[in-house]
Amino acid sequence: MPNINSSATRSPPALAIPTPAQYQWHEQERIMFIHYGPATWQGLEYDDHSTPLTAINPTALDTHQWCRAALAWGAKQIIFVAKHTGRFCWWQTDTSPYGIKETPWKNGKGDVLAEIAEACRLHGLNLGVYLSPADKLWDAGVGSPGRTKDPAKQEAYAHVYRQQLTEVLSRYGKMHEVWFDGSCLMDVGDILTRYAPDAAIFQGPMASIRWCGTESGRVSYPAWNSLKRKDLASGVATVAHSDPDGDAWAPLEVDTTLYSHWWFWSKANEAKRKSLAELMDCYYKSVGRGGVLLINATPNTDGLIPALDMALYQALGQEIQRRFSRPRAEISDGCGNITELLLPPNDTVNHTVIMEDYRQGERIRAYKVEGLMGGEWRELCRGTAVGRMKIDVFPPAIADKLRLRVTRSVGEPIIRRFAAFHVEQFTHDPYTQVAPAVDEWHSSGQWSAQN
Repeated sequence: MPNINSSATRSPPALAIPTPAQYQWHEQERIMFIHYGPATWQGLEYDDHSTPLTAINPTALDTHQWCRAALAWGAKQIIFVAKHTGRFCWWQTDTSPYGIKETPWKNGKGDVLAEIAEACRLHGLNLGVYLSPADKLWDAGVGSPGRTKDPAKQEAYAHVYRQQLTEVLSRYGKMHEVWFDGSCLMDVGDILTRYAPDAAIFQGPMASIRWCGTESGRVSYPAWNSLKRKDLASGVATVAHSDPDGDAWAPLEVDTTLYSHWWFWSKANEAKRKSLAELMDCYYKSVGRGGVLLINATPNTDGLIPALDMALYQALGQEIQRRFSRPRAEISDGCGNITELLLPPNDTVNHTVIMEDYRQGERIRAYKVEGLMGGEWRELCRGTAVGRMKIDVFPPAIADKLRLRVTRSVGEPIIRRFAAFHVEQFTHDPYTQVAPAVDEWHSSGQWSAQN
């Protein structure tokens, strides 16, 4: 285990660090899922094959609208579910008799994967693909890494799955992420190496990112990006395997539905749409804890994302901008245990954002944010993991200065950004950890009364 001291050094022990591809994936911060399939027509989460393929004809389908939804809330990438567990394939393939080719949409000549790939290119979005190893018609059940109930079918299904993966990775341009939901039993390493060498891999033996462990849109804290290599090799590592001294790097993807808790559209599910406040809470507890937030979108049977969903994505993007686009003060590219930030006179702050240069590993192991108030430094908040970003919230304070004081580190901390914000019309989250000294100062009446 590395020697952790309160005084940093410029020559830290070896730390896990991201590859350039992992760093580029992580910097996207926000990604949008798209779940669409026969289950949409059935009002179910899993396709029960009750919908005749002749009924699947989304004549208004508009992948450009899907891209506009992603851009509205600041997503930089779309992950399209090209095949869910029910086996329906949204691209032109001869590997299955159950797909878009067998529907009347565009006279059986349509290819939704091709259309979303082209739309993403035009809108400047990256594209990833979800190709379920579970496959109901091969008796590889939900949650399965592709294991068929009948062992005699395993080799045949492995051949089909490898062909499907080759098709979706080789025909549609660069894929930035590949989802193997539930891991992947089939040997596909050669296909990934050939066609998607820089893609982030979600689950499976070649995983390079991890699941947060729930579908709540929130990741537990601290959420370290590193873990033991043997845990990552399991193909199903989660935040529970985080280890700040681990020898492998795999950042955390935090996925959630827009409808609580449904991945596929139905008219009834629209009534379960999450509130803007809940989505902002997800942002704080995913991106604000160093992860990447993945929010679902689900077109209706016409092929369009509902208007009220579109409005919510836009409101989310605007609210993130409102809160975090205008810092009261900020500093970047700092090193060392103490970083000070001079605030405007008589200004009020209630949020800080800390970012470290995690390309050099997660060096910060514990920190405090303090405010200089009445000539005395008082603790506002504290934490452990920083990584890409840590958002802290505290009761509104009028301070002359803020300082970030790293109290434990491995090597010298490299501060990418330290910024202070005053978010108006903000209700303080009672579950956010606040230093006792802050509570005492607040109760004394010396805090700003602004909220």
